[in-house]
Amino acid sequence: MIVWLNGAFGAGKTSTARELTELVPGSTLYDPEVIGGALGHLLPPKRLGEVGDYQDLPSWRRLVVDAAAAVLAEVGGVLVVPMTLLRQEYRDEIFGGLAARRIPVRHLLLETDETILRARIEGREDFPDDPERTESVRRWCRDHIGPYRAALPWLRSDAFALDTGALTPREAAERVADALRTGAAGICAIVQTPEPRAETLAAGVLLFDEEDRVLLVDPTYKPGWEFPGGVVEPGEAPARAGVREVAEELGVELPSVPRLLVVDWEPPNPPGFGGMRFLFDGGRLPGADGDRLLLPGSELRGWRFVTEDEAAALLPPVRLNRLRWALRAREQGRPLNLEAGVPVG
Repeated sequence: MIVWLNGAFGAGKTSTARELTELVPGSTLYDPEVIGGALGHLLPPKRLGEVGDYQDLPSWRRLVVDAAAAVLAEVGGVLVVPMTLLRQEYRDEIFGGLAARRIPVRHLLLETDETILRARIEGREDFPDDPERTESVRRWCRDHIGPYRAALPWLRSDAFALDTGALTPREAAERVADALRTGAAGICAIVQTPEPRAETLAAGVLLFDEEDRVLLVDPTYKPGWEFPGGVVEPGEAPARAGVREVAEELGVELPSVPRLLVVDWEPPNPPGFGGMRFLFDGGRLPGADGDRLLLPGSELRGWRFVTEDEAAALLPPVRLNRLRWALRAREQGRPLNLEAGVPVG
């Protein structure tokens, strides 16, 4: 299990985490900041210069998950993680990766009044022998107060919040330990999609509104928007899998088996295995049906109908390319066979 302590930079997460490891039997401190420091020595300077924060590196987010799994396999027990995550899509990616490895996460937010937070930041002495470096840390914390405040709405809805403004690190750790013990800080409700170990077969369904805009959904467990659909189960027909997924994800019962638009072979792209991807035409949803869409909170955060141009700002490149060919197939009235997103035959 992972206990993830989130909060503003300078809120006292690491001090609280150290105290918490003394209160939770079999727990280990796991600080993903170390991975960011290691990447500073591993990646080319040019790549490092392209980002302002190591959290923006996909390799950091992937390694945070992989290293957590490796440490848990080595020592077992509980990992206490003091790490600020302010971007919801990064939380989705990391927590989704952990869920795929069947690692439950308890997400806690250490809240602090801004006045107290600023006082704590100014009182930091991270490097007593290097005032300039200490001031750089303080500046980083100050610069991220605004992003922290902007992230509070989703943080409060996702994590168990504890006001630690008037608490010492030990007292804060005791409150966290009590929330864990009583179950007040429950397991993060995120879908546990098993990580593929080989090529997968997946089916998506395109649904349209009366203006022919296509429906996209926003998964909680991975970055980027997606089509309704999912992995085809063993012995299941792809089109039937699409029908099942639409019913499970959206509460929409399709009246008939949807028509095939594209089949696309997605090549392996380590660490992904690739596989066959099907997109079907689920037809138009009447306005009343669109108003009654039901989303499973642990799997999908939101939905919207978008034009092809609007989809370009939401979908990852591979899925956007597949959507564009699917729309052309729909216009032409015939399915297309793709390999790595390129029509063949």
